[in-house]
Amino acid sequence: MSEAQSSQLLRVLCVEDVEDDAVLLARLLQRSGWTVRWHRVDSAASLAEALRAEAWDVVLCDYRMPGFNAHEALRIVRAHDPDLPFLVVSGTVGEELAVEMMRAGANDYVMKDNLTRLPAAIARELREAEVRRARRQAEAQARLLWQAVEQGSSLVLVMDPERRVTYVNRRWTEVTGIPAEEVLGRPVEEIGLLISLPDELRREIRKAVESGKGWRGEVQVRRKDGSPAWVMLAISALWDETGQTFRFVCVAEDVTPLVEAEERERRLRERLERQVHRLQALRLVDTAITGSFDLRITLNVILDQLTIHLGVEAAAVLLLDPGTASFRAVVARGLRRDLVTQGVRIGEGLVGRVVLGRERLHVPNLSEVPGSREARLVAEGFRAYCALPLTIKGQVLGVLETLSRKDFPDDPEWWEFLEALAGQAAVAIDNGTLLENLQRANLELQRAYDATLEGWSRAMDLRDRETEGHTQRVAELTVALARAMGVAESEIVHIRRGALLHDIGKIGVPDEILRKPGPLTEEEWAIMRLHPVYAYRWLAGIEFLRPALDIPYAHHERWDGTGYPRGLRGEEIPLSARIFAVVDVYDALTSERPYRPAWSREKALQYIREQAGKQFDPAVVEAFLRLMEEEPFTLPEPGAAGPP
Repeated sequence: MSEAQSSQLLRVLCVEDVEDDAVLLARLLQRSGWTVRWHRVDSAASLAEALRAEAWDVVLCDYRMPGFNAHEALRIVRAHDPDLPFLVVSGTVGEELAVEMMRAGANDYVMKDNLTRLPAAIARELREAEVRRARRQAEAQARLLWQAVEQGSSLVLVMDPERRVTYVNRRWTEVTGIPAEEVLGRPVEEIGLLISLPDELRREIRKAVESGKGWRGEVQVRRKDGSPAWVMLAISALWDETGQTFRFVCVAEDVTPLVEAEERERRLRERLERQVHRLQALRLVDTAITGSFDLRITLNVILDQLTIHLGVEAAAVLLLDPGTASFRAVVARGLRRDLVTQGVRIGEGLVGRVVLGRERLHVPNLSEVPGSREARLVAEGFRAYCALPLTIKGQVLGVLETLSRKDFPDDPEWWEFLEALAGQAAVAIDNGTLLENLQRANLELQRAYDATLEGWSRAMDLRDRETEGHTQRVAELTVALARAMGVAESEIVHIRRGALLHDIGKIGVPDEILRKPGPLTEEEWAIMRLHPVYAYRWLAGIEFLRPALDIPYAHHERWDGTGYPRGLRGEEIPLSARIFAVVDVYDALTSERPYRPAWSREKALQYIREQAGKQFDPAVVEAFLRLMEEEPFTLPEPGAAGPP
């Protein structure tokens, strides 16, 4: 076996109803040096599915199987890939059946009592399959080339070394109107190729072609009706294996429309490029509007695009300052600092005219406009001025100014792009205002939510007679442990809410059970264990609390599956509930109870350590012990409020 074969991956699809036989074949091939990946199928459906799912190098097929045989398998394989090697490997096939299979399209057959010839047969068929595939590819490429020549837009003419025409394509006949039979076999000079060339150019072309370099260039031609045209003509020589010229190939393209339209297309191309660049600029601004919460960043992007694509030397966005009843530049390009920082009072100067008129103002010559600010702009060398109102819901909240040291172009597309940028600036300002208001309202609502939850938690502490501040303490320690374990900050708010509401379900437990001084009966414990279910039922319908439900619903589950209410085990228990369970037990153990004194910190930590893998998640216990020992955590004083 060759070195290449010894390192080759062989993907074998076994059509075999006996697993041991398939394993035997795979081992034989592995001993022969291949790295074998194999798969066994035993029905038409599974064979078709395997062929669709993966590429295979060879198919080894038993002749006869229950409800399926090699003839059916061969039809399926050949329909999928005519060149895929298909070998019959059977203990029952005789010479007659083997010949029949070969005629049907099988590549070879091997008797199971003579498997030693199988590796060589496979190696041979792999090589022959490569040859077959290469041949098919070459034939397909030849057909494609033929179609390209026959159906292409170019005129193609082929000549022998004596310059007699041996081939013209269909396009030649369509364009020239000369049937192929009138051209084939005739010297090209007799038909003239409809080309009128100076003798010197003819000699140049002949010399270049006969030297093997070929020739390419534009030449003038006469159509059949005598009208002139221009073609791009390429002439080249084809050489045989002995190095002798055996063909000349002429390919021509009519370029008359291109020549005539060259200038028009150049102008159109420049216009399209400008439009594309401006569309890209508008898209960039859209992205800035939707992707940034900082209004200044968005307005700076707008000014960048304005100065790049409109060629103005200076620009600014002025926004209304309600406190001073004036417009001030928030972003600017190309202006001195004093011109940027100086406010413009409502109704004054050109900005005032834009605000009052609520429409675009174009001043071709600033020197003709009175005003101190306008005079300073003229002193800076600016000649033309244009400002557009930035109107939001009928109210002018800003002005977009542009300045140039020459007048703005008389181009409708230029002005349309300027208007579009002004519109996007107005949208950005509107979005910024809406976002600011929404953030303020959301913060106030968030504070109200958290204050309500803290009120609920204090009420539960009082009703359940827990140690004062129990809920606040476990909430803060749970948050600290979650952060220590790398929980994302976006989840921390839900963990804190879940900790505050961990016993909210006890509202549904009767007082005679919840406040019973002595031990609970089994029936009473059954009712008490329903409080996580009550919490889920009450809170699941509150959308903003739904992400916080894991702790109220699952904090009494145990790592070993003996908890309640659902008997979850291991990582079936949500991580937040596993974190809280450790903190809740620790706080309960270290707090005074009417029926027992508080445990010491060391005793409580030892209990937590002992319950790892039983009541608690070992990873959470490890993180908790590290938090408590390496970075001692100070619990809030009883009654202290947590953060909002």
